[in-house]
Amino acid sequence: MLVGAIPTSMAQDALPRWVSLRSDEVNVRTGPGTRYPIEWVFVRESLPVEVIAEFDNWRQIRDMDGETGWIHQNLLSRNRFAVVVDDVAMMVRDPEVGGVPVAVIEPGVIAQVLRCRADWCRLHAGGHTGWLLRTQIWGVYREEEVD
Repeated sequence: MLVGAIPTSMAQDALPRWVSLRSDEVNVRTGPGTRYPIEWVFVRESLPVEVIAEFDNWRQIRDMDGETGWIHQNLLSRNRFAVVVDDVAMMVRDPEVGGVPVAVIEPGVIAQVLRCRADWCRLHAGGHTGWLLRTQIWGVYREEEVD
């Protein structure tokens, strides 16, 4: 039986939830098991994906393009990462519009999520730590608090 209900809380094992890829080569299958064919292969360690269903040790995921497939749970990590989706994002020192710039982050950069509150997330990417607007990244929910 597949579990796919969206709970009101964002507990670690609730669905949906964010995880990241544990390896730089992760097979995505058409179904929950090795007997199902590989549909594609992810080649970016730490890429965030959203778990939307579970079956035994398999997790159905959705990627940032909206594609879905199945990955064995051992290939996923609870470590939180996000992908920058803005054309160019200005990371700032404090969570405020027009804040002191820390770094310019290009689209597609994967950043570690350290904390999120209100409209801002504190991230670490390329040796820089600072804040980006939640709307500039993919990998956190709109109302989610991350500590």
